[in-house]
Amino acid sequence: MIMGIFCMCIFQMRIRKMAPKILQLLQEWTETFPYDFRDERMMRSLKELTQRMASGDELYRKVVHQMIQVLIRKLTTLSQYEEALVKVNATATDRLTVLKAKPQAIQRDMLSVCNDPFTVAQQLTHIELERMSYIGPEEFIQAFEKKDPLDNDKVFDHKKARNLEAYVEWFNRLSFMVATEICMPVKKKQRARVIEFFIDVARECFNIGNFNSLMAIISGMNMSPVSRLKKTWSKVKTAKFDILEHQMDPSSNFYNYRTAFRGATQRSRTANSTREKIVIPFFSLLIKDIYFLNEGCSNRMQNGHVNFEKFWEMAKQVSEFMVWKKVECPFEKDRKILQYLLTAPVFSEDTLCLASYDSEGPENNMEKDRWKSLRYVPSPGWCLYVCTRGSAPMRQNLSHYSRLV
Repeated sequence: MIMGIFCMCIFQMRIRKMAPKILQLLQEWTETFPYDFRDERMMRSLKELTQRMASGDELYRKVVHQMIQVLIRKLTTLSQYEEALVKVNATATDRLTVLKAKPQAIQRDMLSVCNDPFTVAQQLTHIELERMSYIGPEEFIQAFEKKDPLDNDKVFDHKKARNLEAYVEWFNRLSFMVATEICMPVKKKQRARVIEFFIDVARECFNIGNFNSLMAIISGMNMSPVSRLKKTWSKVKTAKFDILEHQMDPSSNFYNYRTAFRGATQRSRTANSTREKIVIPFFSLLIKDIYFLNEGCSNRMQNGHVNFEKFWEMAKQVSEFMVWKKVECPFEKDRKILQYLLTAPVFSEDTLCLASYDSEGPENNMEKDRWKSLRYVPSPGWCLYVCTRGSAPMRQNLSHYSRLV
């Protein structure tokens, strides 16, 4: 019994001696990687360890309590954000369903909601910074990790790069929304006006430092259903678009973009205003860089030592992203524009092709075959296409469309 008490005293003395360093480690862990503790077992282990450290020491007890409360607030905020994303996606789906069921409920277009490119670019920046802010640094690693088939430990099975994936999905949505806005109008003059509008939005995104929205807009304009509209493009003043395309040219591993982006990051470091601090990278390229760094370099060197250079470089890139995502958006929110950008129904790729061919007919055999296959095998987005482009006086051959619907 005496020996047991003695051992317990020795253990408590060691705990008190090590407690400051352990507590510092836990504080850094919960602050930098809070998503690790979404698993109940991780949170339970954290509480058990901190309770041992805090027993009999009022100072440690207060520090531990504060640390746990901050962590819980972060995890609660994350859950609320993810629930909000689900609601936004559900709203977009509901609007699409309503549009299919009620052809008279024609959706508004972007220009009717806001015709100021700078304001739209500001609202896009709001969305970008919000989505960035919820991406945890561990998600970059989890996105590429290869699970050992012999590893039965399911502690981290719940971990998914959910917020990272949601951000990539936003890029795709914006690209398809731009293409939809361009392909929707029946008149060539109106399509040209929409193209010029989004060119101006893209230019404002570039000036702000929002390279992700910039690239999404360019990608939407370069989609085949849009790029093939030669008669429409002939009405567009393309000088500004050519400059933007040059900046985002993928040749030489995006050399022009990387040069411009380095300039933006330098401006951010020396910024005197919040607006100048904004740096939003072309996210898919950042992911690609980290992926190839992870895949192209071994975790261990030939002598068996850990390849610290690889992990240092990965940590450097992720750490830079963590700085960029903390910037507060200085622009005033416009709920109406944000709602439209996030929930407006968009055409599928097949439906975009239908709208494109209907605006400017197929020019070669390949396009003709594609057009025929789409006309006689309606896609799920066909009804949306009929609703948005089929209202009088938009189309003359509605009888054919109605048979297909």
